[in-house]
Amino acid sequence: MELSLTGLTATDWQAIWLTIKLCSYTTFILLIIATPIASWLASGHSKFRIAVQAIVALPLVLPPTVLGFYMLMLLGPHGAVGSTLQSLGFTHLAFSFTGILIASVVYSLPFAVQPLLQAFRDMGRRPHEVAASLGANKLDRFFTITLPLCRGGFIVATTLSFAHTLGEFGVILMLGGSIPGETRVLSVLIYDYTEAMDYAAAHTLSLGMLVAAFVVLSLVYTAQRRFSLVRL
Repeated sequence: MELSLTGLTATDWQAIWLTIKLCSYTTFILLIIATPIASWLASGHSKFRIAVQAIVALPLVLPPTVLGFYMLMLLGPHGAVGSTLQSLGFTHLAFSFTGILIASVVYSLPFAVQPLLQAFRDMGRRPHEVAASLGANKLDRFFTITLPLCRGGFIVATTLSFAHTLGEFGVILMLGGSIPGETRVLSVLIYDYTEAMDYAAAHTLSLGMLVAAFVVLSLVYTAQRRFSLVRL
């Protein structure tokens, strides 16, 4: 394979763009899903709240291979979801981009929910109660109160979700394997290079991911410091 001017091959760029696509889609979906979950956990008094919190936090303690295995059993040709899709004339979701996207959303869910949950708790219920008494509906309250007051939480949730998806490996490898242009993201490609003893290529991509992770974490800590100072 010929190197480009940047020292990266076409295979590398393919994995880079696939990784960016996966991270972007995952982050967008997570913000939609995590916002109502975090809001319910912050304000609800349901007896199921502890159970929901535990389920959301499971990816933090489960080995990625365990989660990937059960996702494969669920979405594969013999799983409940995969077999149902096949009976309807569709293809099962194992070894596909859609499959690893679903797995990424599940695996990174706590990294979106936790910052939003903390932001909603810090905001409290009083601003919403005042707005409701003035006639504001739920949608108005979300855009005029929740988003401005909790913007720090949304920034942290976005950056953490993106960064965590960027570093996913075990879940994706178990469910998606290493299919070029479909499931071979950067972390999997680095593994492939290492297995092939192409340490120079693995080092180049690993260094890029290291720098990207440092930048993202710096943004997270900057956002946390800025918005915590604003609250003071």
